Amino acid sequence: MSPTTLPAARPEHGHVTFLGAGPGDPGLLTLRAVEALGNADVLVAEPDVLDMIQTHARPGVSVVPTEVSSDASTGAGAPQLTVVDGTSTTVGVPAAARDAAHLVMEAARGGRRVVRAVSGDPGLDTDAAEEMLACAAAGVPFEVVPGVAAATGVPAYAGVPLRDAQGADVRFVDARTASARCWTEVGASDGTVVVSTALDSVAAAAAELVSAGRKPDTPMTVTVAGTTTRQRTWSATLGTIAQTLKQAKVLPSPEGGRPVIAVVGERSAPARRDQLSWFESKPLFGWKVLVPRTKEQAASLSDQLRSYGAVPHEVPTIAVEPPRTPQQMERAVKGLVTGRYEWIAFTSVNAVKAVREKFEEYGLDARAFAGIKVAAVGEQTAAALIDFGVKPDLVPSGEQSAAGLLEDWPPYDPVFDPIDRVFLPRADIATETLVAGLIELGWEVDDVTAYRTVRASPPPQETREAIKGGGFDAVLFTSSSTVRNLVGIAGKPHNVTIIACIGPATAKTAEEHGLRVDVMAPEPSVHKLAEALAAFGTKRRTAALEAGDPVTRPSERRPGARRRRSTT
Repeated sequence: MSPTTLPAARPEHGHVTFLGAGPGDPGLLTLRAVEALGNADVLVAEPDVLDMIQTHARPGVSVVPTEVSSDASTGAGAPQLTVVDGTSTTVGVPAAARDAAHLVMEAARGGRRVVRAVSGDPGLDTDAAEEMLACAAAGVPFEVVPGVAAATGVPAYAGVPLRDAQGADVRFVDARTASARCWTEVGASDGTVVVSTALDSVAAAAAELVSAGRKPDTPMTVTVAGTTTRQRTWSATLGTIAQTLKQAKVLPSPEGGRPVIAVVGERSAPARRDQLSWFESKPLFGWKVLVPRTKEQAASLSDQLRSYGAVPHEVPTIAVEPPRTPQQMERAVKGLVTGRYEWIAFTSVNAVKAVREKFEEYGLDARAFAGIKVAAVGEQTAAALIDFGVKPDLVPSGEQSAAGLLEDWPPYDPVFDPIDRVFLPRADIATETLVAGLIELGWEVDDVTAYRTVRASPPPQETREAIKGGGFDAVLFTSSSTVRNLVGIAGKPHNVTIIACIGPATAKTAEEHGLRVDVMAPEPSVHKLAEALAAFGTKRRTAALEAGDPVTRPSERRPGARRRRSTT
């Protein structure tokens, strides 16, 4: 047990954990933060922070959202929390903190564990200390779980190190509350200055530093939405930053109040950032990619896309339903137990799920596969079997398809194979390739409909409008049916959207629906398809940089017409 781990028993008077959720990337949560979230009975946080942390909370946790409003005089965000009753024991602290602390302590009553989550770090990015003092005054025990502060995390993601081998004097300034004396001190220093401010206040902060003695040609970077896939960084100098933001059409803007982190000093020079900007230079950075598969099917694919900087959006195009007549499936499962089959071949994750559900209906588990050889058509299907507790005996060594499985499938041998029958649970619309190939190899096949695939319900109107209006940068088609079904339930993707297909048959279907295919996987694998899209993104980015053009996403461009792929 770590020094900060709470005992399993509930504390008599409750407990509060002040937790730093980091600047925006959920991956920056610490292990201790995840542990605290998993033990929490109540979560208290602003809506954007709640979105980031809720996935780590246990089912049934109580959620107390708060809303952030902006103080007109200071521009500082203060949590607006509901006061549970009119009695407060937290006299002597500011009203906003008193309200927040009251809500937190009310939640902690009765021995409940409360997590009060804040953006960034509790000690640097917020005034959580006032809430901690209120807890202390009321006798409520608490702990602090530090988080990655915006002032250090955002520059790291922007490719701007704050120190080097020679060391540096690093100053942190909140421009919203900085005094004239503060500006004078940092202006007289030649160290690195990290300024927390708003987008439309950047020029004023730069002017303060110049007035205090900093040279106008001192390098400066400004990063908005740091550590998220909406991150964007501009490089300039103290004297040119206002013009740079104007030329980039960033300002004036109704979103000028967005928080930014600005770094001033030689370490933010563009020449260095060109080499160190690892996050924004990812091949699909900020791309919104449509994945026409269910969340269960798309999990590993979406993770891979995120590693390239993309924002995957799963839209199911098919729904899976039980077969209309379940008797055939029931007989086959009973045959597994009585020794009717030598092999069972799974051609999809859905087939594994259908057999597993039937097993559970009969009170069976993976032990029922004892003595039966198991084949899986590809890596994802094999992973679903392993999760079930079954290790496949045969997975294609080459192409991850029915044809690839047949390449490795042994012919029936009456000397070594006591049984000549294969159980093939599959969809109602599956092709006959595998059945015909197994029969040719001498096997008898029980071709059983384990599930039916039907067209899914249309996605929400907002998603449909994004598909047809160019809101997505790319769409990944993993089969011909995903093309037909997506067009059927949501409409044809806009002509700026990059179309990526898993193979020639899928590409042909896409072209038949009037789409140009931009990317095709070198082999029929969803992961190779994602790799191919990433390679396309890299090539596109490189071409823009070599031409001296800004790097844009496909959805940021609106050509008048879509060209078809050349057949020459």
